[in-house]
Amino acid sequence: MIRTNRYGRAVRRIRRLAPALALALLLGACAGSEEEYVERPVDELYNSAMNQLENGEYVIAAQQFDEVERQHPYSVWATKAQVMAAFANYQSNRYDDAILAAERFIQLHPGHKDTPYAYYLIAISYYEQIADVGRDQKLTQLALNALDEVVRRYPNSEYARDARLKIDLTQDHLAGKEMRIGRYYLRQGHYVAAINRFRTVVENYQTTSHVPEALHRLTEAYLELGVVDEAQAAAAVLGFNFPGSEWYLDSYALLTGKNLRPEANESSWIVRAWDNVF
Repeated sequence: MIRTNRYGRAVRRIRRLAPALALALLLGACAGSEEEYVERPVDELYNSAMNQLENGEYVIAAQQFDEVERQHPYSVWATKAQVMAAFANYQSNRYDDAILAAERFIQLHPGHKDTPYAYYLIAISYYEQIADVGRDQKLTQLALNALDEVVRRYPNSEYARDARLKIDLTQDHLAGKEMRIGRYYLRQGHYVAAINRFRTVVENYQTTSHVPEALHRLTEAYLELGVVDEAQAAAAVLGFNFPGSEWYLDSYALLTGKNLRPEANESSWIVRAWDNVF
């Protein structure tokens, strides 16, 4: 009887201790599964990241560049690793991470020799996300702003030369969006709304490929509204600047079909908006 009582007490004690023992075993297992932190020499870390970059392992490279800064924050290699991490993220199409890393680099090192490149990385990270004209153009505008920033801050740099080319393409894209909406309004008979879109192209995107059509569409819309002098002015500007354009031939045919001709009207906003037209 005494042995039975002792056995019962022992069982009850084990049951009370079981949850604590299980927790201790679980924590021990978790601790054992964590990767042990090992500090590595800065040159070894940086060279390893560069090797991953050259091998096309961009995500791993970005992580290792971040590790250079984490383990050796006051090293000269840490500064270089920051901009390289931005580049590695850009290469892996992780554009948001690339932009954040580049912006952080600029904040920490505004006068560094690699700062122009950081600005350029931000610009091309936005630029490569530009969607077709049928979608929202917020990123296109952000790309244009960032490209303008590169040119404004570093006008004589190699990055500015490429940025200028991309600015032209970006503006053409934004103008294309305005044209798409303007054509829709024109088809629907919303002539004032259409004119506003085509006017934006003529006033803000004069160097783009969409201007001849925009001037022709203005001729169409103003004729539909009966605003003859503006229709004639639009056709006159179109004929002077793009005389061989099919759009001018169409505008000329529209006017002559109504016994009208292209005619410059100095009071027209179209004539005033165009630089050195006549």
